[in-house]
Amino acid sequence: MLKKVASFSDGSGGLSRRAQAALSFELRETFKLKDVLQRVGIPESTYHYHIKMMKKENPDQKLEELIQTIFEENNRNYGYRRIKLELNNLGFEVNHKKVQRIMNKFGIKVEKFSRKSRKYSSYKGTTGRVAKNLINRRFHTNVCHQKLTTDITEFKCSDGIKLYLNPIMDMFNGEILSFGISMRPTLELAIKPLEEALNIVKDSKFRTTIHSDQGWHYQHNKWVKTLKDNNVFQSMSRKGNCLDNSPMENFFGLLKQEMYYGEPRCSFEELKKRIEEYIQYYNNKRIKQKLAGMSPVQYRIHTSQLAA
Repeated sequence: MLKKVASFSDGSGGLSRRAQAALSFELRETFKLKDVLQRVGIPESTYHYHIKMMKKENPDQKLEELIQTIFEENNRNYGYRRIKLELNNLGFEVNHKKVQRIMNKFGIKVEKFSRKSRKYSSYKGTTGRVAKNLINRRFHTNVCHQKLTTDITEFKCSDGIKLYLNPIMDMFNGEILSFGISMRPTLELAIKPLEEALNIVKDSKFRTTIHSDQGWHYQHNKWVKTLKDNNVFQSMSRKGNCLDNSPMENFFGLLKQEMYYGEPRCSFEELKKRIEEYIQYYNNKRIKQKLAGMSPVQYRIHTSQLAA
C-alpha cells in the first residue's frame, strides 16, 4: 500500500495537497503517520493545516446530526417547528429557517398522512340525562384539573376485530389522565377511566367539569351518578356538533396520524400496546408549541413549581 501511494510524492498521481492530506488521514489508522506523510510527500504542517480546515468546513455537523436524531427518536413525526423547539430545550439557539434548510438537505420530512375514516358514534338518542353545554367551547383554562373532556374512538385490527379507546383529557395541558381500551364499546370502557381520573383530580382546588358528547355512555345513570357523587359538573356537546369537543377530536386525529394511518394493520393486542406506548410518549415527551415547547407532563410540573 505504501509503495502505491509513493507515486503521489512526485505528482504523478495527480492529487492535490488537500487530497493527499485526506489520504494520509485514512492511512494513519494502519501505518505510522510519519511514514505515510513521507511516502505521500506532504509536509506534516501542511497535513495538519488541511485536516484542520476540513474539520472547520461544516460547522453545522453536530446540529445536523442532532436534527436527524430528534426526528428519528420521535418516530419521524416532528416538523421543523417542533424540532426547533426541541433544539431550544437542549440549549441550541437556532433560526427556524436554518432548521428547514438542514431538513431539506437531508430529505427529512414528515411522511405520515391523514386518512378520513368513518367516525364511531355512540349516540342512540335520548336514553338518559342530557346535560347542558357548560363548556360552550371555552376550552382554555389556567387551572390544572378544572376542565376535563372525553370521547370514544374506533380502530380496525388485522384480525377483523375492532378496538375502542376512551381517554380522559385535562384541557389545561392536553394530558391524558386515564384511558380505557376494549374490543367492545361497553359502559365499563367509559366508567373505569372516569373513576381513575376522578381519583387523580379529587384534591383539585376548583370544582371539576367533565365534557363529552351525547353518547349513551355519558347519559347512563351510572356515569351521571358517579359525577354527582364526586361533586363534578357534567357538560355535553350539542347533538352532532364535533367542534364542541374539538380538543379530544384533535387528539384523536393526531394519535391516528402519528401511529395508525399508513401503518400495516396489526392484531388487537399489538395495536393496544402501540396505543399505550403512544399515550406514554404523548404525555411525557411530545412537545407542544402552545406549552412553551414542553410536553403536557413537563408543563404541568413546571407550572406547579412556579405556583409553589
